[in-house]
Amino acid sequence: MTEALTELGQHIEAKRPDCVLGWKISWGELTLDVTPSSLPGLVEFLRSDPTCKFSTLVDITAVDYPERPKRFDVVYHLLSMYQNHRVRLRAAIREDEIMPSITGVHPCADWFEREVFDMFGILFSGHPDLRRILTDYGFRGHPLRKDFPTTGYTEVRYDEAEKRVVYEPVKLVQEYRQFDFMSPWEGADYILPGDEKSGEKSEAK
Repeated sequence: MTEALTELGQHIEAKRPDCVLGWKISWGELTLDVTPSSLPGLVEFLRSDPTCKFSTLVDITAVDYPERPKRFDVVYHLLSMYQNHRVRLRAAIREDEIMPSITGVHPCADWFEREVFDMFGILFSGHPDLRRILTDYGFRGHPLRKDFPTTGYTEVRYDEAEKRVVYEPVKLVQEYRQFDFMSPWEGADYILPGDEKSGEKSEAK
């Protein structure tokens, strides 16, 4: 398998040197570092090239590295059912950089790109309907960014008086929360159902 992936990596790099910045094999999969602007053309090549035939887009996601100038890695997973290979494309972009959409090559990228936009705030040019998909339309921030607070910015509850769902600012920020990591079975001053039987057995002995 490693030899086949090595040949595949060399083939793609030779055919599209304008797109591929580098490649490596890890965990039995080929990872290509690519230039963001050339991504749609590279994905089209990977789908149509007889040696590749990566016809299935499995997923699009991102990884946040706040300390880097190019903060995000946008990651694409493709599958070739013809060749029984998988490939991972990884494009590093700045926070203010826009990724080109690949919905023209893989229409199923529509919801994947919307999810990346919703969770990370990464924009995709050429997307037909780039709006939030997992959070509310008025949601503030992007939950999978490393600098997003674990409490969020607002809390949602149903107000009995107003008979509707209301949004309110979070009153208790994370650093003031108290966490008790004691097991619920520790420190109990009561007997749980069934525990009395173990005591009876000990006395019988």
